[in-house]
Amino acid sequence: MRLDDFTEGKLRGKTILITPNDIPAPQFIEKLAKHLKDNVEQITPPPWARIVKTGSHVEKPPQDPNWWYTRCASILRKVYIHGPIGLEKLRADYGGRKRPGCKREHASKSGGSIVRKALQQLEAAGFVETTKPQGRRVTREGRKLLQELAEDLGKELVKTLPAMEKYQKGE
Repeated sequence: MRLDDFTEGKLRGKTILITPNDIPAPQFIEKLAKHLKDNVEQITPPPWARIVKTGSHVEKPPQDPNWWYTRCASILRKVYIHGPIGLEKLRADYGGRKRPGCKREHASKSGGSIVRKALQQLEAAGFVETTKPQGRRVTREGRKLLQELAEDLGKELVKTLPAMEKYQKGE
C-alpha cells in the first residue's frame, strides 16, 4: 500500500488496522495500565515501590499509588514502538534534568532497578522477549494485546475526538 492509495480514496469504505502508534499516548497508557493491573497477575509492584524515588533527579517518590502499572504500560508501549530497545536507552528516556544547587544542570538517567524489574515482569507475563545483541522486543502475544487495546480505544475515541475517524476509514 502506498500513501497515494489513501489520498486517492482507493481504500474508501475499508477499515484500517489501528495500532498503538495511532492512539494518543496518555489515553493508551492509562488503558493499558488498567488492563495490566486487572488481568495480568505477573505484574505486581515490588515491596519497595511505594517508598522509592524513580531517579536521582527527583526529590520525592511518585504520588500515584498505581504508578508501577503506569510505568510498566509505558515501557511496554516504548518497546513496541522503538524496539528492539535496551535498558540504558529506557533509563535515558525516563531520566530528567538534575540541578545540584547552584551548579549547571545536566541530564540524569532514571533508576535502573525500576526499568529492569518492570522488563523482567513483562518478560514473565510473555509480552517482551530478549534478543541478545539488540535488547528487548515485543512478542507476538504482546503485539496482539497492544493492537486489540488500540482498536478498542480507537473506537471509543472516535466518539469524543472526531479527528480520530480518519484512522477508522481509508479517507
